[in-house]
Amino acid sequence: MDIDFDIDALIDDPATRILVCCGSGGVGKTTTAAAVALRAAERGRRVVVLTIDPARRLAQALGLDELSNEPSAVPLEGGELDAMMLDMRRTFDDMVYAHSTPDRAEKIIANPFYQTVSSSFSGTQEYMAMEKLGQLHARGEWDLIVVDTPPSRSALDFLDAPQRMSTFLDGRMIRLLSSPARAGGKGLRKIVGAGFGLFAKAVSTIVGGQLLTDASAFVSAFDTMFGGFRERATRTYELLRSGGTAFLVVATPEPDALREAAYFVDRLAGEGMPLAGLVLNRTHPVLAPLSAAKARTAAENAGSSRLASAVLRLHADRVDLAEREERLLARFTGAHPSVPVVRVPAVAGDISDLDGLRAVGERLADQAPPVPPVGTVRSLR
Repeated sequence: MDIDFDIDALIDDPATRILVCCGSGGVGKTTTAAAVALRAAERGRRVVVLTIDPARRLAQALGLDELSNEPSAVPLEGGELDAMMLDMRRTFDDMVYAHSTPDRAEKIIANPFYQTVSSSFSGTQEYMAMEKLGQLHARGEWDLIVVDTPPSRSALDFLDAPQRMSTFLDGRMIRLLSSPARAGGKGLRKIVGAGFGLFAKAVSTIVGGQLLTDASAFVSAFDTMFGGFRERATRTYELLRSGGTAFLVVATPEPDALREAAYFVDRLAGEGMPLAGLVLNRTHPVLAPLSAAKARTAAENAGSSRLASAVLRLHADRVDLAEREERLLARFTGAHPSVPVVRVPAVAGDISDLDGLRAVGERLADQAPPVPPVGTVRSLR
């Protein structure tokens, strides 16, 4: 039997300072993050929600024309809620300006290699989401920060990104690329040895001489920021492990989504990071304790009442779907019996306004036990 999850107790607790919504793509992380943030704000917390969603629908649902890289106030009659959308390139630029002189920052930002790394390098979006989280936390303006993690191919990328980015920028290969600028003419062989000439020639052949030159100039200008990169990555990583942080793993009742959620739960446990529970979106609870078999039998015996027959068959299909979802969830809870679960029934249509987000929040909080199909769901618990 899965453990009930009290979302209101979590967001009302003043010790909860950061909530991270994570999971595979397409499971409703962004909507969940926005709904939780709105509910927390209207229950008295000062909240900012950081989203990773290029669609305009979320801004419209929050009553804003658009979301930017800086928090904007959501128009509420009661409660304080700010919302923002991560601008990966802008966040990287801001970090460069904050940790370099104006002249050096301009050189870095104008460098073609930097422009490539800051906009398309694998892991940059995840790293910048972590960077922005650290910035928001340092400002100290909010009681609660809600984070919607990037739509990565793997949900695990969010935890791996800081180390991957730091390793890349401080790695042996990138250091070799910077050697010409560091060594300077005749001193090159003394520092990197005769083998570098062959290495540079080979790399130039593969990636192009101009890219090699750009990379060398970039790393030379960026050199003084390496320590800051590692330090900030470590600090934010430790923030995620702190007692004030809680992770919400979001999934849908589908095999791939629950498999990804299971991997993430295991990873969080291995990293010592605090898991609050699993949010299972788009479920289809049964509304009456009538089995699918009995509903179909009744439909066949409905005679001339086409409406009654159609309703009974729809109910039978709904029971089949609910049973499938229960079996999938039972596998997850069987492997992770201590993880609390909150089920959020599917909502018809898109979430297009604050009332829609409130409805999702209410479904998150309203955890009355689902009605079990007779003789079926009970046997799974």
